[in-house]
Amino acid sequence: MTRLSVNINKIATIRNARGGNMPDVEKAARDCETFGAEGITVHPRPDERHIRYSDVRAIRPGVKTEFNIEGNPIPSFRDLVLEVVPDQVTLVPDSHDAITSNQGWDTIANREFLTHICKLFKDKGIRTSIFIDPVPEMAEGAKACGCDRVELYTAGYAELFPENPEKAIRPYLETALRVKELGLGLNAGHDLNLDNLGYFVKTIPWTDEVSIGHAIICDALYMGLERTIQAYLAEIKKF
Repeated sequence: MTRLSVNINKIATIRNARGGNMPDVEKAARDCETFGAEGITVHPRPDERHIRYSDVRAIRPGVKTEFNIEGNPIPSFRDLVLEVVPDQVTLVPDSHDAITSNQGWDTIANREFLTHICKLFKDKGIRTSIFIDPVPEMAEGAKACGCDRVELYTAGYAELFPENPEKAIRPYLETALRVKELGLGLNAGHDLNLDNLGYFVKTIPWTDEVSIGHAIICDALYMGLERTIQAYLAEIKKF
């Protein structure tokens, strides 16, 4: 069964826009779990424009499901992960000024670096996942780096889905099959929502985890956070 990890970055974005502690990010993480989320994801960036390093430290003790930290493994990020020791770390090659993640790793060109990072975190007992584009060769490169899972960058799928779902899923299915052959775990994330999530999970049912944040918070403005999380879980569990 595919697990739902809720990315709470956007909750921190709202808080930071006004200052103070409203909404309370720590409480939001606990509430997401109470409402059924099977994991909490955070993606701290160096400028701390949403989740702050201090948030990561504060949230960690209260997470009872699974804690996933995403980010570019720059030195400060590496130190934070080794200090906090999440259940999973997802390596994302986003630049410091990226609005949001916009590409996966070239696991072939960056093999030496990623191999070192994977070993660093795995030696600490942290499951490692590498964020990749839907290209089978990138999955093969990730396997060579020694990671446990890959996360497919699903923005391209989400963009094409309304026009042609079969065409949209094709490169993801091809890559996911290769991931399965390689013996790696499979995660997915970016722009997944209530419209396209079910088709993705139905087509690639061995997806271990989906990480969703922006769409959940957008839907929660109308449906409320509890109903929204329950709706996403129901969409996954249809299949």
